[in-house]
Amino acid sequence: MIYEGVEVKWLGHASFIIKSGDLTIATDPYNISDHNDRADLILITHSHYDHCDPESVKKLKKDNTVIVTTKDCADKLTELGGDIRFMAPGDTLNIMGVSITALPAYNIDKNFHPKENGWLGFVININGVNIYQAGDTDKIPEMSKLQNIDIALLPVGGTYTMNETEAAEAAVEIKPKIVIPMHYGSIGLTANLTLFKQRVAAGDPNIKVEILEPSA
Repeated sequence: MIYEGVEVKWLGHASFIIKSGDLTIATDPYNISDHNDRADLILITHSHYDHCDPESVKKLKKDNTVIVTTKDCADKLTELGGDIRFMAPGDTLNIMGVSITALPAYNIDKNFHPKENGWLGFVININGVNIYQAGDTDKIPEMSKLQNIDIALLPVGGTYTMNETEAAEAAVEIKPKIVIPMHYGSIGLTANLTLFKQRVAAGDPNIKVEILEPSA
């Protein structure tokens, strides 16, 4: 999918490749095959194995790749070496012309992602396009403060995160131009994407739902 010159490819689960010009960003690489897209910047939301996967990071990493993540994930990646930077909710970094703002990502009514862990979602501004990678999260109050989001990547698989209905409610609150569901179709998670599309359309017909097929 291409929006305003920014290409977004889904690799499955919460893994995406985001490209603009010569710049390539990867998010939460997990269980990926050998990949042609080496990343300039890798953003990892938290330390769970299905997001912070050293073998997948190795397949995307170049000598000068910058990795941005939490301290607990960074501890799992130390053997890879290179430039690893930490963020906490509320922090902002500017790297390679990309603005990255870290937001909280946590569960409200389950215990898989406690707020006190300081795990992350990201707002990525790349060439003027704002992309929200929500991370593993429920629908949380902080989402109401998001503004001018062009593309929202929202988990819909339930169990560990929002389900389809909750994610649709989050999309309607965030009001992105495009919403892309993620965090389903792996680790035993399924999603009713038809229901998700219906709920988004009922809440705000101006939001476009893009269902991506996993890229190799």
